[in-house]
Amino acid sequence: MDPVTLREGRADLALLVCVAALVALLTASAAAAPPLLDRLAGRALASRVDAAQRSAPGVEFSSAVDTEQAGERPGGPVNTLGEGLPESERAVRRAEPEELRGLLVRDSTRAELQPARSPLRGESVALSLLYADDGPKPREYVQGRPPGAPSPLGGAGAGAGAGAAGSAEPVEAAFSTRTRDALKLRVGERLTVQLGTRQTRAQVVVTGFFAPGPSRLGREVPLLHTPLKVAREATGYDRQVFGLAAPEALETLQRAGRIQLTATWRYRLALRGDDAVALATAEGRDRFQRALLQYQQGVNDHFCGQDEFGGQRCTVGGHTASAVSFTSALPEVVGEFGKEWRQARAVVSFALASLIAVSLATCVVTALLAVRRRAAAHRLQRARGASALGLAAIRAAQTAPFALCGAALGFGAAHAAAPEGASGLAYGSGLAVAVCAWLVLPVLTYAGVRDTGARDRGRQEASDGHRSTRAARRITAEALVVLLAAGGVVALRSRGLGTGPDPVLAAVPALLGLATVVLLVRCYPLPVRAAARWCARRRGAVPLIALSRAAKDAPARGLALLVLVLTLATAVFGSMVAGTVSEGRRAAAGWESGADASFVGARANPEVARRLARAPGVRHTVTVDRAGAELTGARDGGRYGRADLVGIDAAALRRAAPDSVLGRALEKDLTKGRGAGPGTVRKGAAISVLAESGPAPGTTYTSRIGGRSVRIEVVGTLPGAAIRDPAVGPVRQGRAERLLVADRAAFELLTGKDPEESALLLYGSGIDGDALRALVPRAAPGSPLGELRIKAEALAAGRDDGVLAALSTAHTVCALLAALLAFLALVLDLLLSAPERGRTAAQLRTLGLGARDTGALQLLQLLPLVLAAAAGGAVLGALLPVLLEPALKLREFTGGPADPAPRVDHGPAAVTAAAFVLLVAAAAAAETWLARRRGLGRVLRVGETGEGT
Repeated sequence: MDPVTLREGRADLALLVCVAALVALLTASAAAAPPLLDRLAGRALASRVDAAQRSAPGVEFSSAVDTEQAGERPGGPVNTLGEGLPESERAVRRAEPEELRGLLVRDSTRAELQPARSPLRGESVALSLLYADDGPKPREYVQGRPPGAPSPLGGAGAGAGAGAAGSAEPVEAAFSTRTRDALKLRVGERLTVQLGTRQTRAQVVVTGFFAPGPSRLGREVPLLHTPLKVAREATGYDRQVFGLAAPEALETLQRAGRIQLTATWRYRLALRGDDAVALATAEGRDRFQRALLQYQQGVNDHFCGQDEFGGQRCTVGGHTASAVSFTSALPEVVGEFGKEWRQARAVVSFALASLIAVSLATCVVTALLAVRRRAAAHRLQRARGASALGLAAIRAAQTAPFALCGAALGFGAAHAAAPEGASGLAYGSGLAVAVCAWLVLPVLTYAGVRDTGARDRGRQEASDGHRSTRAARRITAEALVVLLAAGGVVALRSRGLGTGPDPVLAAVPALLGLATVVLLVRCYPLPVRAAARWCARRRGAVPLIALSRAAKDAPARGLALLVLVLTLATAVFGSMVAGTVSEGRRAAAGWESGADASFVGARANPEVARRLARAPGVRHTVTVDRAGAELTGARDGGRYGRADLVGIDAAALRRAAPDSVLGRALEKDLTKGRGAGPGTVRKGAAISVLAESGPAPGTTYTSRIGGRSVRIEVVGTLPGAAIRDPAVGPVRQGRAERLLVADRAAFELLTGKDPEESALLLYGSGIDGDALRALVPRAAPGSPLGELRIKAEALAAGRDDGVLAALSTAHTVCALLAALLAFLALVLDLLLSAPERGRTAAQLRTLGLGARDTGALQLLQLLPLVLAAAAGGAVLGALLPVLLEPALKLREFTGGPADPAPRVDHGPAAVTAAAFVLLVAAAAAAETWLARRRGLGRVLRVGETGEGT
């Protein structure tokens, strides 16, 4: 066989294999995208649910049980609470809906007795006994043994009716070693407790002591490990203590003193694998929400029914009980996840659409190279009478087996990667992109041979009018691209994101990339020509020739520009989203905690606040109070709506946080205002405040706060950064009212000491979160004991969040694949334009150009392309969040008082751009080396000038 034919066949085979690989990648990306996104969503939801259940299980059922009264139960009443709790737990599981089977796993069953008073060594101790089946195991006891059940309950019943002077059957209890050391307890010691309003006395026998360990029970009930010393004047006790007891012991004491006994059944949502994927979908989340409501109703229906008078009667384990209450944070967690994932899916879809656009552009470059290599053969066939359509059909037939093989591989890979329980493969999308990639080569072949035929029939027919027509068509096409890109952006901004596949969102990346390329092709030759004119006035012809050729060849570099711009824009956009979300979460963590730590509810729990202020590592404390104020104009009597009046000690804030914008504003402006300021407070004066933008200084309002009439005088305006200062965050979570800030002394004197909300801010670099939590029993949102917020924990939760991890993973994979394809496309484009550059270099070599200058010529010809692409891609990537802002709400990921400030991590984009520059430099060096090895006769054949040379 002819060597030329073999060489051409090998070249075509390599390009066709490249087409097959591109078809496989396109098909796999388009078909597997929905199920793979579902898999990422499942992992993110599982991570979010696990984080929400670190402090407490996701589902809790509880009921107040009265063991003295027996209810009706099939098979007879249960004699002891120890038998009733497991039976009731099994009943709760039987009421579980089918949709929750396998998702909820049993966590623990607990019962807690109302605190009883115990005089002990001159102190009044509030003793609470708890039964927990997840409590310390016998091997964890360092002294004595676990508590057991008391003797039969006959004595308890007698004690129950004995009144104030009665006594109950002795019961057993165990305590931690820290409680032992604090109260100086010993095994076998009897503690006297007084139960309920009857003051019934009972004996609690200490049976053993366990070592506090890093258990969830200890984290949820810190008083079980460490007793808390409280102020007697505030609580009536000197200490609060928890101990462990058997359920029968709790029943004995409950019957004796008629005090409240609460039983709790706790379950955890365990999401793994396909279950997480199914639940993460919109339909799965809706089913889960409905199943929880059904579960709650089913449990109540099982335990409660109508009595003979038509009222509700509930029984737990054969004992009369209250209606079963249901507590779960999971609906809110799943709902918030749905909002965030909708935005995350949009960001990932944008990156995926950019990847597909880059892949198609690479297909076009590959096809152009294949057309160029077969151009001579096609011209000969056209001269012998072959039709353009026939040649295109032949190319389609040659490409079809490779395209089919690539499509089969792509669908196979997509099917293997798709998880069960996710949405099905997008066969339609995969088939559509595969067909598009397959048809690129036949279409370009048809266009090429048709133009060749026209040129062969008469090159001289091209007139100035024909050139004007082509220019007008080009301008029209470019204007259409820009208008379509603008229309896509406007559509996304106006209607937001869709709930399903969004064709507008899929088209916008390619349209914006094309629009950017149009502008670059029109604009970047201008500075290149200016540089060439500057070089013309200097010595040396190489820069002039190289820059002139680079400016002239700009329209032909459109595909390479498109690939590079989209790749760099995707990298910049992804890094900008990740950086903005990370920074926004840090700001939100600071806003939520207000300082290194904060205790919300400080006024309602003054003793806990004092204990926290003295905790190790705390260096400064600041108290922040908030009260709602309905503002009425002091002069015109007009109503100006509701505002948040916040009182804060400016001097203390400046000491604790010298960089606080709010502290500087208060110190600068409030102390100079009229009315009541620090050290000048008197009753009847006006509260001097700094106000959010709106009311001018000198404006006076009246309002009723805490039953008092208060005058408020605006003496200055708060800077925008002061409104979002973390110091006011703990008392303004989720509030949108206008902010008025006053000195705390004036606030406290004129509004009273019972604000709507109060927080103690704790500052110190050595704050230990575990040590603080040991001082605040059950400090959680909505707890009457307040809420403890620790900034380090919030930051750690933000870093470990599954949504952000899924977003980063998906965007990184798409960006890396796009970068690899961009490298391939750039290499192919350099091969496509290499003959023209080679002829130019050869002609200059005949005029005496040296090897070093030849290399510089090659590099300078290519460098403007890469620099223009880097600038265009960076600008487009940075503008994307702004262009798509109404549709792409990054605040959904972060929370906080305002939209997060944009923050770009330039690392990925800089690395990608540097890699492209190195690739161009390597290509220039390779071309120079090859040119030296080849003779000029092989490049400049007689009668061959090359178009555009």
